[in-house]
Amino acid sequence: MKQISATALSKERGIETSELFRILSNNNWIYKKDDKWNLTNEGRMAGGDIKYNPKFGEYIVWPINIDLNQTTDYSETLNVTKIGDQYNISRQKVNLFLSELGWIEKDKGGWICTEPGLKNGAIQMEAKNGKPYVVWSKELINNKHFIRLINEATGNVDDLVIEEKKLNETDDFRKKFPANYRTPDGHYVRSRAEVIIDDFLYKNGIAHAYERKLNIDEEMYCDFYIPSQKLYIEYWGLEENEKYAERKKVKLDLYSKYKFKLIEINNNDIENLEEKLASKLRKHNIIVD
Repeated sequence: MKQISATALSKERGIETSELFRILSNNNWIYKKDDKWNLTNEGRMAGGDIKYNPKFGEYIVWPINIDLNQTTDYSETLNVTKIGDQYNISRQKVNLFLSELGWIEKDKGGWICTEPGLKNGAIQMEAKNGKPYVVWSKELINNKHFIRLINEATGNVDDLVIEEKKLNETDDFRKKFPANYRTPDGHYVRSRAEVIIDDFLYKNGIAHAYERKLNIDEEMYCDFYIPSQKLYIEYWGLEENEKYAERKKVKLDLYSKYKFKLIEINNNDIENLEEKLASKLRKHNIIVD
């Protein structure tokens, strides 16, 4: 089926482009963020798609024969209150978990879904007062990444312990370098260099996690994670080791694939960590004295 841009579609229908965008927005097929129109999950279901032009970048296209009056059955969606009821937690916590996953972010006093959110069933909505919010497909209830966060927050750790044990049994690096070094804030890490990194974050009041599992389909743990900026830190300590170098490449490829923000630290940085890490953090709007 032929797909055309909104500008071409408006000419095809004999209406102003601004009027077409109003219709598409009212249908919750698109939403505006940072002066750019974004396609919602609902818009995709209606037939919208993303194309790329080397000159103009990404833009949204629509089937030339799209029915602008079609409606969506919202009985198949869940708001955060209904999701919270499933797990006996508040809607505020649900939004925090979804934000932790990187599927929504705060905007204009409400919540805007991200590209990963759209891929996981988010549908962008807007209240009558203009405040944005997100509803979700019912598949979210069975999403393994979402369930993992719920289990962590509610203390249901049996599955997590089993998962961690399996990983330790199959990961040669974890076997060879157990987490035996205790940091001042109570974390157990795998090297003296990681003690220094962890202590720097702790002493500068930067909330962080150690070896947090990434919310992706591939099995991967980061070295450090700063939730306030959704920022990851990797310390590359054994780059001269061939297997370690292969492991590093796999991790870097995944960071790139999912467009995660990453700070890399090597042995040379450790010698002057306060200056080097502070400089790297400033690039991500984290200021330390």
